[in-house]
Amino acid sequence: MATVEATMEKLRAQCLARGPSGIQGLARFFRHLDQDGSSSLDAAELQRGLAELGLALEPVEAEAVCRLWDRDGSGTLDLEEFLRALRPPMSQARQAIIAAAFAKLDRSGDGVVTVDDLRGVYSGRSHPKVRSGEWTEEEVLRRFLDNFDAHDKDGQVTLAEFQDYYCGLSASVDTDEEFVAMVTRAWQL
Repeated sequence: MATVEATMEKLRAQCLARGPSGIQGLARFFRHLDQDGSSSLDAAELQRGLAELGLALEPVEAEAVCRLWDRDGSGTLDLEEFLRALRPPMSQARQAIIAAAFAKLDRSGDGVVTVDDLRGVYSGRSHPKVRSGEWTEEEVLRRFLDNFDAHDKDGQVTLAEFQDYYCGLSASVDTDEEFVAMVTRAWQL
């Protein structure tokens, strides 16, 4: 287990060295590699994919990581669980400001943010594509929502999905104070 944790730390450090979108970029790349839509990769696919990105992992390390996240005994790595484990944990201060931003978006208070919730908080009328007639305001709101609805694009964002989005950004912000200030400004809290 300690070896797998060391491997995860190695991968985390390599991703974070790529900047704010390092882990998010890895997530996009893995989804691209997942040709069959199974949301999983075997050890060889994991190693090849990481090598394509310039992230070094020995075959034994790739096998150990796959074994750790093989929840169903299929011999494959569940991508979403792996990516969650790769992200560094967030402090309580960061979690609290994310929850406050989510609460502001969730105008209905049902624990899910939808396009209807966004209408009262975010306006797409001044978006350049709405002004040009290329998109409707509804399309702008949906695309905005899709930023947080990363996995299944069902038009509904849960607090967990919102936190997942911000967890990736959080990894690139050094202090809690900077992160809280960034989220506070972005959502006018």
